[in-house]
Amino acid sequence: MKIIETDRLILRKINQNDYKEMKSILQNKDLMLIGWGKTYSDDEVQRWINKIMEQYKKYGYSYYIAIEKNSNRVIGIMGIIPVNIKDTDYIEIAYILKQEYWGNGYATEGINACISYAFSTLNINKIIAQVNPENKSSIKVLEKIGMKFIDEYIRDYGDRKSLHLIYALTKK
Repeated sequence: MKIIETDRLILRKINQNDYKEMKSILQNKDLMLIGWGKTYSDDEVQRWINKIMEQYKKYGYSYYIAIEKNSNRVIGIMGIIPVNIKDTDYIEIAYILKQEYWGNGYATEGINACISYAFSTLNINKIIAQVNPENKSSIKVLEKIGMKFIDEYIRDYGDRKSLHLIYALTKK
């Protein structure tokens, strides 16, 4: 079932059959450490999938698996996620792309589509993104799609803390 479609991408709900693909993303140190501060064990991957599926039931949205139309290959995950930062509830857009798909405009294309879906279909008025300041490529993507820096905070990963920047975009 397609949720969001662009010229080059299909974003659909993640399900149990996606365990192997999710494992390849959530256990990739290069992808996970800068954004999420950790990699996931096999059990944590399963719990993460379960959490995402529960968010679909509760909110109607969450992360989606991103599939390149031409190759039918999974290129990463993108989505719309409820989040609480500094005691404030937000709706966040987020993505993780496999390294071989970096630099091809997929993040910009997919996140723009997620924002359009959030504003038009979900009737969300403001969306945020959070990013580690070291992740210059993601900052460029956020600024390219019109998001503006609004705040920063220290994200607590349990065993370490990391500065994160918050960008926002308001529905016009």
